[in-house]
Amino acid sequence: MLKVAIIIGSTRPGRQAEAVAKWVYEIAHQRTDAAFEVVDLIDFELPLLDEPYPPSMQQYTKAHTKRWSEKISSFDAFVFVTPEYNHSTSGALKNAVDFLYREWNNKAAGFVSYGSIGGARAVEHLRLIMAELQVATVREQVMLSLFSDFENFQVFKPAAMHEKKVNLMLDQVVLWGAALKNIRVEQAQGN
Repeated sequence: MLKVAIIIGSTRPGRQAEAVAKWVYEIAHQRTDAAFEVVDLIDFELPLLDEPYPPSMQQYTKAHTKRWSEKISSFDAFVFVTPEYNHSTSGALKNAVDFLYREWNNKAAGFVSYGSIGGARAVEHLRLIMAELQVATVREQVMLSLFSDFENFQVFKPAAMHEKKVNLMLDQVVLWGAALKNIRVEQAQGN
C-alpha cells in the first residue's frame, strides 16, 4: 500500500501546524487508498544542517540525519503542512528538507498551508524547492486563513468547505504517488 507522510512543518512554540496536521490526518485516515502517518519535525531534533557532505552523496555522519533519512525513505508521497513566515515556509521545514536529497526523488507532494493569505507564498517557495528535489507537486492545495479558520488567531476551527479540498488534494497525491512508485520500482530493477 502507498505510504503518505503528513509532515508537520513547524517547530515553533505555540505552532498551529500540529492541530492542522492532525485534522488532515483525521480526514486522510478515513480513506482506504493509502496509509497515512503524521511526521513531526520536533521528533527528529534536527540542528541547522550539520552534515559535511552534500545530501546527494548520502554519506551521512550524524545519527539524527540517518534517522531522518530512514523515515523519509519509507514514504511514497508527502503532504506538507506549512505556516507562512515572512512570505515563505518555516526555517525548520526548509532545514529538514535540505538534509536529504535522494530520499525525496520521484515522489509526490501536496500542501496544506495557513497564514494571513492562506499561506500561498509559503507553498510557492516549497514548490520551487520540491522541483529541485525531483518531487512532483500536485495542483490542488488547501489554504487556511488565520482570519476565518482560527478563532482569535489561536484555536483551529476550519470551515467545513476545506474538507472537500483536502480530499481533492489527497486524490492527486495518491494518484501521482502511485505512478511515481512504479517509476522508482522500474529504476531499481534497472529498466
